[in-house]
Amino acid sequence: MRQALRSKIIDVCDKKIASKGENVGVSFYAFFANKNDDPELLMEAATWWIQIHELDHFVKALKIKQMVVDGL
Repeated sequence: MRQALRSKIIDVCDKKIASKGENVGVSFYAFFANKNDDPELLMEAATWWIQIHELDHFVKALKIKQMVVDGL
């Protein structure tokens, strides 16, 4: 996963946790605007989320952040 996407995921997770608490869940769509303006980046996130890690639709933001920090 490219560094720009890693940084974006961490930033979004931090904001969600700060505003909604540690139990907040996110999906990979949380990292993108409603308008699909970067399909390649969206597919990169979807591949990481669905194909590589086989995650459920919603996962705790803390878990996703930690996976990205750990380089998974």
